[in-house]
Amino acid sequence: MKANVAQNLVSVQNELFNFAYKLTADQEEANDLLQETSLKALDNKEKYMVGTNFKGWIYTIMRNIFINNYRKTLRDQTYLDQTDNLFYLNQSLNLESDSTESSYDLKEMRRIVNSLPKDYRVPFAMYVSGFKYREIAEKLGLPLGTIKSRIHFTRQKLQEDLKDFR
Repeated sequence: MKANVAQNLVSVQNELFNFAYKLTADQEEANDLLQETSLKALDNKEKYMVGTNFKGWIYTIMRNIFINNYRKTLRDQTYLDQTDNLFYLNQSLNLESDSTESSYDLKEMRRIVNSLPKDYRVPFAMYVSGFKYREIAEKLGLPLGTIKSRIHFTRQKLQEDLKDFR
């Protein structure tokens, strides 16, 4: 079985690289993803069931690694400001800040969000930073439904207050 997984892995390397390149859009990152996928598949070869779709199994491994790496990157770019207002800020946020009009729009959006109570502001900021509802609920120790409704309320408030900007 060990040789079977290794042989199958070697036979699909070109297809895996193409899939990795579609996911990453960068040759070096695609190579890294391919290498990480190959290592994970070899480390977990006992989990592959002979007679099942090998390509489906290996593509799933690659996709999951890509998603996990993407989420980790988002979390690494997000930090907690320890001031009283507890904003979650995303370091890579770049919303065409050189444009005066978009700068004004962004300031207006921030003003509206900042005017909300902390219970609404923090979950919304985390959501915008890339956290999933479940992750926000876990980090804040609140029920999932509460997080969803607070984010929904904040979105509605933004849409209502920014209707003139459309």
